[in-house]
Amino acid sequence: MQGSTGSVAKSARPAVSKVETMDRRAELREFLRSRRARVRPEDAGITPGTGFSGRRRVPGLRREELAQLSGVSVDYYVRLEQGRGGHASAEVLDAIAHVLRLDAHERAHLYALVRGEEGRHDDARQPAAGQGQVVRPGVLRLLETFTYAPAYVVGRRQEVLAWNALARILIADFPALPPEERNLARLTFLDRSARRRYVHWQQKADDTVAFLRLDTGRHPGDPKLAALIAELTEQSEDFRRLWSDHNVRDKTYGSKPLHHPRAGSLDLSFETLRLPDEPDQAVVVYLAEPGSAADRKLRRLAAEG
Repeated sequence: MQGSTGSVAKSARPAVSKVETMDRRAELREFLRSRRARVRPEDAGITPGTGFSGRRRVPGLRREELAQLSGVSVDYYVRLEQGRGGHASAEVLDAIAHVLRLDAHERAHLYALVRGEEGRHDDARQPAAGQGQVVRPGVLRLLETFTYAPAYVVGRRQEVLAWNALARILIADFPALPPEERNLARLTFLDRSARRRYVHWQQKADDTVAFLRLDTGRHPGDPKLAALIAELTEQSEDFRRLWSDHNVRDKTYGSKPLHHPRAGSLDLSFETLRLPDEPDQAVVVYLAEPGSAADRKLRRLAAEG
């Protein structure tokens, strides 16, 4: 990688055509297991003498406990967790989500994993896995209106599809990167300067993995996504550890302090603007409080170019 953002580790990437797509059944099984493990039996109303006994070998709820609390048979829940539950009703999925205390993103992920492409109603607008994602000209013009705020468009697989001048200065020198390396997940885990750029790198890493996990539920048949995950799993111990947690989370808003070699630390927040006609694309804008030190630094960086 050229510029001031460091370098991305080079590797012999597996050919996309030879990388298997994500196993939706395995994803569902591991996701439900991880969510069961989070729920303490006593918090779900399971106490000694309620019909379940015996020494627990693993933390959290057992399958039979979750089945009873959700109002389904144990046999049905086991088949569901194994991806053999057929067409699960919304009532059943909502009951399971309630017992597991899933948030809105986790609930949507559960629906996607259980129902697969059946649960998607926007496929006609989505490019096929092998096609590029196109950013509308109006959105490109929108990016340029953020003169003093870094802004970029992120798409499937955390690919950065477009950016403005300040995003190139603060996040990465995107024009200098090959298209396949314009990817926030690769930059977060394989760019040696990422831990300096993101003041709260651990939170950035957590969010990145959680969003990728959400993407696997939305697009389990995407070989490029499977190839990216395989590459990150092979090359990053941090990614392997976070990936095994099965957390899911969408981009929304929050604080995002950055560090720049010339400007130093910048106390910024970010807002994510979903594009209604392109549900897999979002405009991410980094903002500084008007009149703050970070605001003055962004203006100076924009003037210097």
